[in-house]
Amino acid sequence: MSVQSVERALDVLEALAEHGGSAGLSEIAARTGLPYGTIHRLLQTLLSRGYVRQESDRRYALGGGLVRLGGIAEGMVGMWAQPHLAKMVELSGETANLAVLEGDFVVYVAQVPSPRRLRMFAEVGRRVLPHSTAVGKVLLAGRPGPEAVAAFERTGMPRRTPNTIIDVTAILAELDLTRTRGYAVDLGEEELGVHCLAVPVWDGDRVVAAMSISGPAERIEALNRDDLTEAMRKIAYDFGNELRPATGGE
Repeated sequence: MSVQSVERALDVLEALAEHGGSAGLSEIAARTGLPYGTIHRLLQTLLSRGYVRQESDRRYALGGGLVRLGGIAEGMVGMWAQPHLAKMVELSGETANLAVLEGDFVVYVAQVPSPRRLRMFAEVGRRVLPHSTAVGKVLLAGRPGPEAVAAFERTGMPRRTPNTIIDVTAILAELDLTRTRGYAVDLGEEELGVHCLAVPVWDGDRVVAAMSISGPAERIEALNRDDLTEAMRKIAYDFGNELRPATGGE
């Protein structure tokens, strides 16, 4: 049995998150479908608990009260992901990662390293822009196109290597391709000589995280990409099922 006020408060927080962490009343209303009066009352409660703050331009933003909860939740999700990431390492022989989208940035929250002497590392807690990484492409491919464009406009698309895609039209085409085939690639776009493959983690009908493998370009290109990404999607699907909220009951 759901509690309507709790559901609505969560809808408001998710609306703020989907607008990059900050939104006005009209944007929240458009996203949630709630009346202005209801949104205002919910925001006042969230403000009093520190989960939302009001900025000088009267827009509302996610507040510092979420930091403690988010840090604990990320740690738990990273721990739950470890056996699934280990399966990806077994399949590929390369380092496996779990990443989530925080605002406009990708954050790595878990990793299982390759057993090989030459291996790739993405430090847990590291923040990167999404346009130059396979995990970032997967995460933004799970959002509507206008939201992805807005994110690129806020962050810019700096060239990390000569291979980095820095054109909005080109990156949107890459996101379309990611949706179609079910995985994304990074072909030395974040770091020269390093290639990555990433797949989405679905929590019901939403992409909530991305799982990837990364390694030296020649080793990644020697793998059977179709077979590997199909197996990776199965692992990510199983992990998503563990994260999916239970339904039914009292």
